[in-house]
Amino acid sequence: MNASAPARQGTGARQRSVLPGFSLAMGITLGYVGLVVLLPLAALSWRAAGLGLDDFWRIVSGPRAVASYLLTLRAAFFATILTVLYGLLMAWVLVRYRFPGRRLVDAAMDLPFALPTAVAGIALTALYAKNGWLGQPLADLGISVAYTQVGVSIAMAFVSVPFVVRTVQPVLEDLDPEVEEAARSLGATDWQVFARVILPAITPALMAGGSLAFARCLGEFGGVIFIAGNLPFKTEITALLIFIRLEEYDYPAAAAIALVVLASALAMLLVINTLQGLNRRWAEPRS
Repeated sequence: MNASAPARQGTGARQRSVLPGFSLAMGITLGYVGLVVLLPLAALSWRAAGLGLDDFWRIVSGPRAVASYLLTLRAAFFATILTVLYGLLMAWVLVRYRFPGRRLVDAAMDLPFALPTAVAGIALTALYAKNGWLGQPLADLGISVAYTQVGVSIAMAFVSVPFVVRTVQPVLEDLDPEVEEAARSLGATDWQVFARVILPAITPALMAGGSLAFARCLGEFGGVIFIAGNLPFKTEITALLIFIRLEEYDYPAAAAIALVVLASALAMLLVINTLQGLNRRWAEPRS
């Protein structure tokens, strides 16, 4: 009886000291989330709610708004596919190979994070314009990039690729090479090792990086407007349409369109998180 009491007291003391300062840390965290995240979103919803249902639907379902939605979603979709493929390739190269300049390439992957998006947009426009380094050879082949939907997708992919690289890279680094060696010893080819051993292990990280990249593409502004040309019904993205409504002092319309973008991003993240949960449940060994 006496021997067990100190043990219980020691256990209780250890349990109480697992998260020291929990109340203070949680209070600061919730305060930050409330001020920086929830309060602006609540203000956005309140501004849009002041329109009324009929006016709200008239604004968000207008021809120009619908055209911007379709363009943004289509460009973000293709940009995300390109980003996932390229990001996986770059993460693989940086983890599995050693070559001169590897650290420089690794550091360059973070350049879109540090580079102002307006600078990125101007650089891409100069590069892909018809008299640019890449734009002129492409124009000779009859391919236009600048001021087209292709340019919009390229700009979105440029600013979002670090999300995939930095999400997949640490997972590849943590993979146990003995598992791959065991698969090869059993007669598996390199492609079978990748498809059945490596790919299932990195799929959650790949989906997480892809979802973050897609969300970034939906809200990208500075990197796109210069190369897009901003032609209504052709290359006008939703973020630019929101900015135009703000310039016209039509704040309720801007809030209504922004709310549609927000709902789309949240729905996409919900779907991705659900798929990730199902993937983890499927990957768990069954007893």
